[in-house]
Amino acid sequence: MPSISIHTFNPSTPGGSVRLEAARTESCANLRTRKCPPIVSAVRVCLAMAALLLLAVPPSEAQNGGAITGTVVDPLGARVSGAAVTLLSGDKPAKDGLSDRNGDFMFDSLAAGRYQLRIAAPGFQTRTTDPIYVAGTGRAQIEVTLLIGPLQQDVVVTAEATAAPAAQIGAQVTVLDAATLDAIGKPDVLEALRLVPGSQVIQAGGRGAVTSFFVRGGAADFNKVLIDGVAANDIGGAFDFSSVSVTGVDSVEVLRESNSVKYGLDALTGVVSISTKRGRTTTPEFTYAIDGGNLGTLKNDLAIGGASGRYDYFANYSYFTTDNDVPNNEYNVGTFAGRFSAALGHGTDLSGTIRRADTKYGSPNAILFYGIPDDSEQKGNFTYGSITAQSQINDRWQSTIRFGSMSQNTHYANPSPTGTPFDPFGFGANYLGNNVTITGANGYSVTGQAILDFGGEYPSLFDGHTTRNALSGTLSYRAGSMLTVSGGGRFENEQGFTQSGGSASPRDESSRNNTGLFGEARVTAGRLFASGGVGYEHNAVFNNAVTPRVSVAYYARNATAASADDTKLTFNFGKGIKAPSIFQELNSVFGLVPPTLATTLGVGPVGPERAQTMDVGVEQGMMRGRMRVRVTYFHNTYDDLLEFLSRQQLILIGIPPAAANATGFGAYANSQSTTGDGIELSVEAQVRQGWRVAFSYTYLDAEVTKALSATASTNDTFPGIAIGAFSPLVGNRPFRRPANTGNMLVSYTKGRGQAAVAGYFSGKADDSTLLTDAFFGNSLLLPNQDLDKGYAKIDVSGSYRLHPRLKWYATIENLFNQDYQAASGFPALPVTVRTGVAVTVGGR
Repeated sequence: MPSISIHTFNPSTPGGSVRLEAARTESCANLRTRKCPPIVSAVRVCLAMAALLLLAVPPSEAQNGGAITGTVVDPLGARVSGAAVTLLSGDKPAKDGLSDRNGDFMFDSLAAGRYQLRIAAPGFQTRTTDPIYVAGTGRAQIEVTLLIGPLQQDVVVTAEATAAPAAQIGAQVTVLDAATLDAIGKPDVLEALRLVPGSQVIQAGGRGAVTSFFVRGGAADFNKVLIDGVAANDIGGAFDFSSVSVTGVDSVEVLRESNSVKYGLDALTGVVSISTKRGRTTTPEFTYAIDGGNLGTLKNDLAIGGASGRYDYFANYSYFTTDNDVPNNEYNVGTFAGRFSAALGHGTDLSGTIRRADTKYGSPNAILFYGIPDDSEQKGNFTYGSITAQSQINDRWQSTIRFGSMSQNTHYANPSPTGTPFDPFGFGANYLGNNVTITGANGYSVTGQAILDFGGEYPSLFDGHTTRNALSGTLSYRAGSMLTVSGGGRFENEQGFTQSGGSASPRDESSRNNTGLFGEARVTAGRLFASGGVGYEHNAVFNNAVTPRVSVAYYARNATAASADDTKLTFNFGKGIKAPSIFQELNSVFGLVPPTLATTLGVGPVGPERAQTMDVGVEQGMMRGRMRVRVTYFHNTYDDLLEFLSRQQLILIGIPPAAANATGFGAYANSQSTTGDGIELSVEAQVRQGWRVAFSYTYLDAEVTKALSATASTNDTFPGIAIGAFSPLVGNRPFRRPANTGNMLVSYTKGRGQAAVAGYFSGKADDSTLLTDAFFGNSLLLPNQDLDKGYAKIDVSGSYRLHPRLKWYATIENLFNQDYQAASGFPALPVTVRTGVAVTVGGR
């Protein structure tokens, strides 16, 4: 469903300043309840609230033409006087002025239309604002933040209840803007996420393979993913980044800490917020790009955008296809992204977004463990949209109402068993891969044949479906320059099912109504910037949960126009929660036994997984703002994690054998805990004109501290070594969380050309082969510690404008053709080359 954002500015406010926020402004806290009014009633309430907010805007004062009033401030909110302010109409200056001693300025007697402001002041970076629509008799109000030095970030939206300048928050946030996405030249958002400190991207094979994003030792489903403010996670928090292309993406913002106060479920270790571009040029701009490369790779991309009067629009469609590097591994994805907006009244902005991806992927399985590819295939379609109403009621009150909708459908099919049939027990054949030798980075090796496909009914089918419709609202009050308070709530209906065996088979399905509330306060006192809040969640599965959050930034030394070498101290603390998936909800240990026995065994109903995160850090500006160094220590604990217990493990903890065997395979319990401690170091620098360098290093000390499923297995080939066959043992590192990771980006821009080198580095990681031999034994298991090899992936990209409307570009990934496996058994792509051209017509 399209997304609509409303910004209403009070035309009768005679002074002060009001921040004009982007249409991608934050969503509200994700809060839930079991007993809620039907979705239709909630929609009616939302529409009534929006109408009241619009009617609350007073009529404009009589004046000749429209006006823009504003305030110029520095990154910490101090007023900047004497700034040169130029009003732009199209590309041409229309009026000039200066900010007064309070930093205020005004342009009046303006004809209806779109304008931009260019602001310059000594010691600050020159700033050009996004387009602002002014009605014929309306007044638009804007607060413009000038940055000191080329490395300071602008406004961020994921950290607080309302958007705030990055300099005024303590949270650890990385912003990957459109310029960065263009510089690295990759087709997928996942490649840009490799640049985020404290994180690890694991793709199980080539393009289109399942892709997980780990932050600070947490699990892959511990991150809230927002697409234009819409919660994109599956029920239970899972999200596969492989289907998210850069088509239409304006920016990606990553918050690295718990924030269930604002976002509710799934925000245990972080938030990933993806925003769509919007049209800006008064002349429609049409762009077509085509590129191709080795491995049968081809991409077509078509975009159009523009702005006319009250309206702006942007639409982008791309189709990407590749054969990848192993048999049965073809991948194609078609993606549409759009944003459509209209400025109404004297300052109301309505904006709509929608994103859709359709994927098809040949799934060969872990070919290095089996020696032959499986013949499976996966298809999926993913749709995200929202409608948002944002109103600046006056210079103190601001509100947001959003309706968000998502739909995901996946289909997996294994048409026939692959491999050599083998039936040693007379119960039906399983199918073995080829005889292979597997060697880990720890030096241990095994040789044999593993079961590739188990016996049973074929074709083997699996389907999943999820829909979520959510209504949220926030209200913020700016009590003065020192205090802003915000509150909000959310109602959500989510439905889904998983189904094995085709449409005639029974489903595991669930429907949940969830609600919640949050409150937050932000305080500014001299060099101190602090925020704190509490979220209340009422979920259909686990009832109630409360999550607090505190974030503090303190400047031991201020940045000034004369010297940008500031010293910033940060502290963050928060708690996060996550609901179980549908399968976990319907297959819990608690449901296997009578309540009295459950009490005796200490087994409770399935509940939320929990995280507590804390970090302290220091940021130091150097070289007059041309270098910035950050060091952060983090300490995270993850408790009540859901783990799968096999039938044998259920019996070991006291479940009656009859009940355990009735499960088929096993059940889930909140019985695991892990920790994640570590240090992040990052450096950014603009060393010379046109050169920009960034790198980061993260040391992670993660450990499993509690687990019922961590029953040690043994392989007679390695006597005395305990092995976690399907999950890590207590005292060991969680799987696929390397202790040492890093990244770098070096870019150079001059004239019509630009070039970039990106590097991603990973040390050894614990893992398991997860293999069962022909006799259901452990002979193909390797010791877990340091099983996965470390690797370095170096990519090079560049572009050159042959003509103002014709650009050539090229990207080489895995430049040194390193043979590595980010996930054990799944080979990463070898060196890949793509090159193409982009043609632009119209625009300016």
